[in-house]
Amino acid sequence: MANPHQLFRRNTSWKRGVIRSLTTDVILHGRITTTETRAKEVRRFVEKMITKGKKGTLSARREAVAFLRPVSTKDNVPVDKYLFDTIAPKYKDRKGGYTRIIKLPARQGDSTRMAILELV
Repeated sequence: MANPHQLFRRNTSWKRGVIRSLTTDVILHGRITTTETRAKEVRRFVEKMITKGKKGTLSARREAVAFLRPVSTKDNVPVDKYLFDTIAPKYKDRKGGYTRIIKLPARQGDSTRMAILELV
């Protein structure tokens, strides 16, 4: 790849939308299976959201609400409340590295490298 920061070779709004959706899914479900490139890019945003959750300030909550998709958990808890009240307290003693990437074999159809992005 000529430019390592060029992701998905799409326009910026599309890329940001995909990143927002994948970040929200990781927070809700704890893990996602996606391409290795997307997993590496989304990891940055998941880590930032958990750090905001650990801060717990009103400003951090507003930033998280502005970024995450407005969906709810199975128990009808909004994703931002779930992040701040359930996920962030689990990592209160951890200084970083809230996610891990597990590499999988290449996808059958187009030989794209796949990976699982999950919360530690």
